[in-house]
Amino acid sequence: MSFEQRYIGEILVRRGALEPEKLEDVLASAADREIDLRDFLVASHTVEENKVVRALADEVGIEFVEKIATDAIPEELIDAVPINFARQNHVLPLTESHDGVRVAVANPLDPFPVDDLRILLGKTIIPVAASEEAIDDAINRVYERKDETALADAKEGEEIEELRDLIDMTDEAPVIRWVNNLFYTAVKERASDIHIEPTDEKVVVRYRIDGRLIPRKEANRGFLPSIVSRVKIEAGLNIAEKRLPQDGRITKKIAGKVIDVRVSTIPTAKGERVVMRLLDKEQVLLNLIDLGFARRELDQLHYLITRPNGIILVTGPTGSGKTTTLYACLNKINTPEKNILTAEDPVEYELRGIGQMQVQPKIGLTFASGMRSFLRQDPDVIMVGEIRDHETAEIAIHASLTGHLVLSTLHTNDAPSAITRLVDMDVQPYQISSSVLAVLAQRLVRRLCEVCKTPYTPTSQDLRELGIDASRAQEKLAELQRVAATTVLGNARPSTLPAPASNDAELTLYHPAGCEECSNTGYRGRIGIFELMLIDEPVRHEILNNSDAKTIQRVAQQQGMRPLREDGARQVVAGVTSVEEVLAATQAAEV
Repeated sequence: MSFEQRYIGEILVRRGALEPEKLEDVLASAADREIDLRDFLVASHTVEENKVVRALADEVGIEFVEKIATDAIPEELIDAVPINFARQNHVLPLTESHDGVRVAVANPLDPFPVDDLRILLGKTIIPVAASEEAIDDAINRVYERKDETALADAKEGEEIEELRDLIDMTDEAPVIRWVNNLFYTAVKERASDIHIEPTDEKVVVRYRIDGRLIPRKEANRGFLPSIVSRVKIEAGLNIAEKRLPQDGRITKKIAGKVIDVRVSTIPTAKGERVVMRLLDKEQVLLNLIDLGFARRELDQLHYLITRPNGIILVTGPTGSGKTTTLYACLNKINTPEKNILTAEDPVEYELRGIGQMQVQPKIGLTFASGMRSFLRQDPDVIMVGEIRDHETAEIAIHASLTGHLVLSTLHTNDAPSAITRLVDMDVQPYQISSSVLAVLAQRLVRRLCEVCKTPYTPTSQDLRELGIDASRAQEKLAELQRVAATTVLGNARPSTLPAPASNDAELTLYHPAGCEECSNTGYRGRIGIFELMLIDEPVRHEILNNSDAKTIQRVAQQQGMRPLREDGARQVVAGVTSVEEVLAATQAAEV
């Protein structure tokens, strides 16, 4: 760790932003991950970014501002500062007076961007401190205004000479800035996908945020070929081929993060359609305590993943967070003493100290062949992205019976259905009962925004929708409140977790409202709801009897398994999500 990083750490301790006993640990962790101390503190939720910047601003004696009003920034100042310079250095001119130009800076300790601006503008610079997030957001909004006007106001049929100009254009060209801004805005708003869709009159851009597609930008339809071509150039695709689907990849560094973008284009009747999946390669991996488990299920899962052998299955539809859960499990047990190997399609995040292999069916490298090779690599733990066929299931069972812990996923609606799915793959019931330790079914629900969620007293209809029988409502509610009070959410713990229930306590639930923090959706982020079925003796007996999923589910619930909707009710009672979210997420499982 460099002297500069330690100096910053000591400033944060001296200014009360960081506890003294944590200094050495965070310095070592940042050095181990080879990232800047500030980035590590913010990404790991150890210290809020505003507190870090405020402490550094106090140290050098300059003003700190939390928000930047972009409407008052003069256009002549923006025209004088190239957008690339502003973004790379996280600086933005704000106002001009007879004293000089007031400029927002993200790093008060770095004098070089201020010196460059003094030469560039030919005026005295008055720095004020602001967070990188606030400055990057303001940069996007300020420079986007001009590009939006240029692309939206173009006359019908007007377009850029795409093949020559797009290759030769600098990063200052409006179309390139507009496309770049798609990525900046997507990262800022935590979008997982960007959809560029042509209509009869315009080009519509929608972001998938917290699992929902939300329209965000528009451009004149005449710019569609230029926009698509720009994306294709970055992804290394053939810009002249417009009749066939194409797939490619882009790697971009945005706001200090390395983002891997998977690009897919398809021809449609109205023009080419582009979908881009964003993966943050430097994302600080979630721990199990951040996923939203109740204490009992969290303790059970901790016990399961430390077992020396057996199979743990995670089930759910596409986009239900199965891979995130598996990564969190691997992160928990990843030590230098263990040899952990994974076969994935694709490798979404790189895990330090773990051997990760991407399957490539086109050349014969499948999940089954990959696992067969793994068994010759002396592994302790194997993760296989998905069990899709009999061959993969057989090898997973063989691996578990020969002393390996196997983690994998299945596509089923609930935990008991995983057993019948394996039987459908011609796996014998005795093989399942002797190898599978547990099945975890899960869904993702949107988290209520902590800033704007509004309390209300639920009606009997709300309780019925959550599956709470009116005849034993009080008893069930008291149980749910006790369980909700054990909800574990790591550093993201909400302020409204209920205290253990008393008979006189009135139940309070929460509605989404909408504010600036959550882009007026009422939700910010997602959290899991879970159904953990342990393969204990009663459940094992039903598996050996080749019972159907409903019978296995009934027995598992008698043994204490909490079904998906009931676990969703726990998150509702805990004030983490809403009734509507749980109903939407568990509808398929209930049907």
